[in-house]
Amino acid sequence: MLLLSPKKSALLNSCVLIIIGFISFNYTKSTTALIPVFLGFGIFLCYVFYEKNNKIFAHICIALMFLAFLGLFMPLMKSIDRLDTYATLRISLMQLVTLYSIVCFISNFIESRRNKN
Repeated sequence: MLLLSPKKSALLNSCVLIIIGFISFNYTKSTTALIPVFLGFGIFLCYVFYEKNNKIFAHICIALMFLAFLGLFMPLMKSIDRLDTYATLRISLMQLVTLYSIVCFISNFIESRRNKN
């Protein structure tokens, strides 16, 4: 399986959340569409300050990713109920990229733990 480094996956995730969040805001004019943008900025700040051995920013980043992933379930269910294909696609894309980034971080945590022992 091709996995990015945690730092690169954080950059990917933040870019997707910010870009799609702004597109969604322009499309819906709803301020709640900006929530992924703020989470994306938080993840981007963690990316900027992330160092190879800096556990604090890695844990903050993964917490923001879990928050984004779980927070997108309700809008996804509403978009499916309304049969809004565009909203379903953009929310699903944000969730998939966030899930991929979470997997990258967790696999790196496991690998670091194995190498430590």
